[in-house]
Amino acid sequence: MEKVRCSLSRKVAMMILLFAFLLAAAAAFVSYYIFAKTVDNYYGHVTMSIAKTAAAMVDKDLTKYYADAIKEIYLADPAPEWNDEEEQAAYLAKYDALKTEGYQQLFDTLYKVREANSVMSLYIVYMDQQTKTCVYIVDADTSEKACPAGTWDIVYEQNYEALSHPEGGFPAYITRTEEFGWLCSAGAPILDEDGTVIAHAMVDISMDNVMKARHSYLFKLMILLITLTAILTGLAIRWMNQAVVKPIDSLTFSASQYVQEKSEGRQGGAFSVFDRLQIRTGDEIENLFCAFRQMEQDINQYIEDITLVTAEKERIGAELNVATQIQADMLPGIFPAFPERKEFDIFASMNPAKEVGGDFYDFFLVDEDHLALVIADVSGKGVPAALFMVITKTLIKNQMMMGGSPKAVLEAVNNQLCENNEAEMFVTVWLAVYEISTGKVTAANAGHEYPAIRRAGGSFELFKDPHGFVLAGMENTRYKEYEMELHAGDTLFVYTDGVPEATDAGQTLFGTERMLNALNGKCDSDPEKLVGGVKDEIDRFVGEAMQFDDITMLSLQVADSM
Repeated sequence: MEKVRCSLSRKVAMMILLFAFLLAAAAAFVSYYIFAKTVDNYYGHVTMSIAKTAAAMVDKDLTKYYADAIKEIYLADPAPEWNDEEEQAAYLAKYDALKTEGYQQLFDTLYKVREANSVMSLYIVYMDQQTKTCVYIVDADTSEKACPAGTWDIVYEQNYEALSHPEGGFPAYITRTEEFGWLCSAGAPILDEDGTVIAHAMVDISMDNVMKARHSYLFKLMILLITLTAILTGLAIRWMNQAVVKPIDSLTFSASQYVQEKSEGRQGGAFSVFDRLQIRTGDEIENLFCAFRQMEQDINQYIEDITLVTAEKERIGAELNVATQIQADMLPGIFPAFPERKEFDIFASMNPAKEVGGDFYDFFLVDEDHLALVIADVSGKGVPAALFMVITKTLIKNQMMMGGSPKAVLEAVNNQLCENNEAEMFVTVWLAVYEISTGKVTAANAGHEYPAIRRAGGSFELFKDPHGFVLAGMENTRYKEYEMELHAGDTLFVYTDGVPEATDAGQTLFGTERMLNALNGKCDSDPEKLVGGVKDEIDRFVGEAMQFDDITMLSLQVADSM
């Protein structure tokens, strides 16, 4: 036999070493990159969420008042310089007169958000595009590092684009300075009712510990991968040097014989072909042999198990059907709902994306002259959302029947839902009370979609009401109440986000514009036909695409005449 210049085991060993260390290096790079991006994205999301929360919670009127006042003082002498502390104090003294009770209220609101989220800095600023500076309005900081009203700072060049379009806010970005170290910062616009940017709520989160953790993670990852690579490579080389070909060939032959016997309908006597084969290598090959030997038993067991699983699936399906019926029965489903009341007509529908859903609607007479209207959307889908929906619906109705206003009801239910909310679920709610005798509607919106209103003889338009924070999102959240009137022939339409966010096969959204067109196409119809017409348009738009979200709609129409 010709002498082998380089044995197969040596070639395999060298190849295993090379690929193992290349794989370890690639794994270290990819793992660190994914870890770093995940951490950065997480903190960016958290920072922007806190900024948006602060922007939503502060009083817009107070913010606008102090922003305008500080802007007026600042623009008289933009971006001033001072040479010593006395000049600085003299400059800042111009703003002292603004620190009234309302200013303290803004400060307290920001301070609560800051303390609740343990952020490094939380402040409201006015952005001056001409000087590319930000002027502090309120800084929720009680330390010496706080920036008093009127203090100004430059805007980083990377934020010039956001400065030109302030309505989009300042997306989260990470910076490093000698004074503050690593920071993750973001800003959310505080908008007036007409959508005008009043100021920006800015948040800074310290990233120093995060960066240290990233470097420590990389070091430990490299040590771990090198160690594991060395150990696994040694084991692989040792395994390759053992005589494994013959046992594998034996297993291959026996497996083929087993398949042949099964295909011919032969059972192989009292023992299977694997029982007649004896392999005692003491390694993975023996495990493989044992696995093959158990194959027939496992296949039979699998058939038995799949039968049981099928029966269990049918049982679960039956229970979900019952749950679907129970949920449907919880919602008002008999129409006309109030046949004895000729002053108005009402209709609603809910189509869950799964067997059970998280959307719900409700309407009921609080007394003979007041009709409560509710539509809500719980985060998530399926059974968890349905359970949360039942709790929310019950709490809202109980509070309403006790005589609370929409604002008071939302605030009370919000605090109740926040208790023991380990699943961190939330719900958007539009709640209103319709005074039948006068047509006055008193409503409050907890992060829900804008309602649509059609005046008699007109067309449907969105009513952009003031939005509050979602229920179960944060304890002691305050909500704004507003009023509007419905006259003879007017129609109110409220809905969940499953309507405008219905998606076709091309991932195109149905959208608010198509919804309004669908409403106006049926504007002279009664509520039942109106809701049905919108659902038909959604079905026609979506086509064969799967429904991803619950679709819930409610319409109230005031009678033309009594």
